[in-house]
Amino acid sequence: MAENNTQKILLVEDDQNFGDVLRSYLEMHDYDVELAVDGEEGLMKYNKGSYDLCVLDVMMPKKDGFTLAKEIREKDKVTPLIFLTAKSLKEDVLEGLKIGADDYITKPFNSEELLLRVQAILRRSGAKEEPVEEVKEFTLGKFHFHYPLRILTHTAADNTVTKDNLSPKEAHLLRMFCTHKNDVLPRSTALTKIWGEDNYFTARSMDVFVTKLRKYLAKDSDLEIVNIHGNGFRLIDRTEAVIE
Repeated sequence: MAENNTQKILLVEDDQNFGDVLRSYLEMHDYDVELAVDGEEGLMKYNKGSYDLCVLDVMMPKKDGFTLAKEIREKDKVTPLIFLTAKSLKEDVLEGLKIGADDYITKPFNSEELLLRVQAILRRSGAKEEPVEEVKEFTLGKFHFHYPLRILTHTAADNTVTKDNLSPKEAHLLRMFCTHKNDVLPRSTALTKIWGEDNYFTARSMDVFVTKLRKYLAKDSDLEIVNIHGNGFRLIDRTEAVIE
């Protein structure tokens, strides 16, 4: 994250004129914007700088936005990503979500729409955690979850220990499941607290993160995240008394 008060944005857009318009508009609203005109230049600028947000066009020469996003996510799971695309296909939206996108804007759009999305995401990513839940560590079957460090530790029957480092959203969602363990976690509650709003995009994003958590927890057959149709999800821990 940028260290000064001016929030810094990496904008990667292969249409130079359009990119200049977006950069100028965002700079008018006090953002510091670096513009790159292809994926390779975008990666180079990302590696040299420190950004609060990356806005990536999907269809670009040399390196497309999805490839660039994957390379960013390999080393950085925190910085928010917005995709710009001329397509509105569900497959493209899901691909972006799997990579770890925070939002997705379909062209054509106006500068004000981008500004509002940028403001909303930076407001959410900069928000301080609510000091509501005091519990910082949880036991789930054969797992130990340390929320502040975002570490999920599994101890197998032969005492083999494996550790997974979770992304901020994965950790926040797992903590909510832990606090609702063996009870229903309403979808709207998770979406509002973690994503800041309940809409189609954030709902699909949550589905992707639930799938990721299921993969982590698959090491323990006593644990299962089930869909509760029309309501949300339920983390079942069969090592405790539970009504199914």
